[in-house]
Amino acid sequence: MTATVRYSDVEVGTEIPERVFPVRRIDLVRYAGASGDFNPIHWNERTAKAVGLPDVIAHGMFTMAQAGRLVTDWVGDPGALVEYKVRFSAPVVVPDDEKGAEVTVSGVVKEKLDGNLVRVALTARSGGAKVLARSTAVVRLA
Repeated sequence: MTATVRYSDVEVGTEIPERVFPVRRIDLVRYAGASGDFNPIHWNERTAKAVGLPDVIAHGMFTMAQAGRLVTDWVGDPGALVEYKVRFSAPVVVPDDEKGAEVTVSGVVKEKLDGNLVRVALTARSGGAKVLARSTAVVRLA
């Protein structure tokens, strides 16, 4: 996505359109290879259940990255992301089927700051649960 979001066009309350990001087991295997995080709770159902999880779960940082994509795609420039904070509040459970799971992310501008910066509050849900809490991003707009 390429977009040019201008500071002058954005007000507090401006909503970033919701996006749904699919998460399948193959995505987790690829992420494990890229990140070096091969913890079996992210790819092995037996191990995940043995430690008390309902099934394989997505890497927290993978989930965080999907929420970050909402903002960087909206702005049109990953380099515009100045600050990004989240708290993990629930896991993204990824069943072993064709569909996998989905992470639904939305955002709203909560504050306009000096220097063409805005603070965006993010909401991320999966399987009916809020998976990221107190998630905010500060981005520099054109």
